[in-house]
Amino acid sequence: MIDYKELQSKYEFDVFPKRDVVLVKGKEATLWDDKGNEYIDCAAGIGVASIGHANPYLVKALTEQASTLVTCPGTFYNDTKAKFLEKLISIAPKNFTKAYLCNSGAEAMESAIKFTRYSTKKTDFIATMKGFHGRTLGALSATFKKEYREDFEPLVPGFSFVPFNNFEKLAEAVTEKTAGVIIEVIQGEGGINIADKNFLQSTQKLCNEKGIKLIIDEIQTGFCRTGKMFAHEHFDIQPDMVCLAKAIAGGFPVGAVLCNDLLEVPAGKHGTTYGGNPLACAAGLASINFMLDNKLDERAAELGEYFISKLDINNLSKIREVRHMGLMIGIELKEKSKPYLEELMKRGILALPAGTTVIRMLPPLVITKEQLDKVAENLNEILA
Repeated sequence: MIDYKELQSKYEFDVFPKRDVVLVKGKEATLWDDKGNEYIDCAAGIGVASIGHANPYLVKALTEQASTLVTCPGTFYNDTKAKFLEKLISIAPKNFTKAYLCNSGAEAMESAIKFTRYSTKKTDFIATMKGFHGRTLGALSATFKKEYREDFEPLVPGFSFVPFNNFEKLAEAVTEKTAGVIIEVIQGEGGINIADKNFLQSTQKLCNEKGIKLIIDEIQTGFCRTGKMFAHEHFDIQPDMVCLAKAIAGGFPVGAVLCNDLLEVPAGKHGTTYGGNPLACAAGLASINFMLDNKLDERAAELGEYFISKLDINNLSKIREVRHMGLMIGIELKEKSKPYLEELMKRGILALPAGTTVIRMLPPLVITKEQLDKVAENLNEILA
């Protein structure tokens, strides 16, 4: 039998901390390793596989499109791209009338930064502490965590950080150079920290008054995860741009920036080779159709409440706080989460860290109540 860990380790220029398992197959919210062991997936590829692994809508769409046309540069029109854009705008809040397509969340953020600088003719951005927006240089400049930034400086100049949910500090940070404000309405990597409605609405009002673009990062929260198609819809705000990726295409790499009518960037100022290719657009179209046909927003809201009800929170001594919206769940511990993530994996459950003390749960939205029961049962045992 081939030792895939050894084979991969031999050739991969590896930048990832690894877990000791080789995943080879998935179906809905279940994964299998190369030894046949079964796992309940509460990671979903870091919030990517919301429609489940090996989803039949996605498989059919990719198969048909791959046999028709895989690539088409942005300098030509394409039938599948046109349909996907129409579908994406049809599910977006009404203030968004256009979308730019790319390949990832980091690329979406890079694009939004450029669109903002061009549109405002200003240079600076305000982001929030504990925020995560990607690891490419522009996106990394908006990312707060010192460990991700310090070995790659100097980053893009003009970025500053204010405490999350502190409108007074944000207002004080605004200068005549401020082009944009970048916020996650729920900080994922930062620990499942949920924004205050007043903070977001005050920030939007300030941005409108000052001619500053409000960019909402929904790379992790978008596409039904929080109980609505987009998480910022919980907060009654109308940002200028929303950055999207992860769940948009069921695991196929796609990113997008939703844009309102106030943004204009001339042809030739920005671009991408693979972004919006027909195969990616077919994946996105199939994924959104599955979400709509199966009401995954309502399912996420219901199952999120169900899962929390199964946690014996008052008797779990190791828990400091549980924060959640839909099936985006953070369990903050009084100690480091890594040993508990390892114990969960031994028990056949894969979950994620968020910072050093938070267990992050981002299961596929097709996960069953029986699987959630098993996850809660194990958490109740190891966190007592």
